[in-house]
Amino acid sequence: MSICSLCNGFSDVQMTCKTCGGLLGDMGKVSDYFDDYSAYMEIDQLKVENGYPSDLANHQCIHLFYCSACHSEELKQIQE
Repeated sequence: MSICSLCNGFSDVQMTCKTCGGLLGDMGKVSDYFDDYSAYMEIDQLKVENGYPSDLANHQCIHLFYCSACHSEELKQIQE
């Protein structure tokens, strides 16, 4: 099991919105939004079921980023 530096607060990332150029805010890993209990499930098991077939093998954590200026959302693959 690899460790995501964003999830664990080891690093911060600054990304800009593709739509308006505003600053994107990290909303955490996308699998936390699947259902009420997904935030408490085993991370590697969620990676098998999340629709991104290579994230477990490639040690990537899929994060949701949100732009408060234009309200758009983007998914980004963060290397673990």
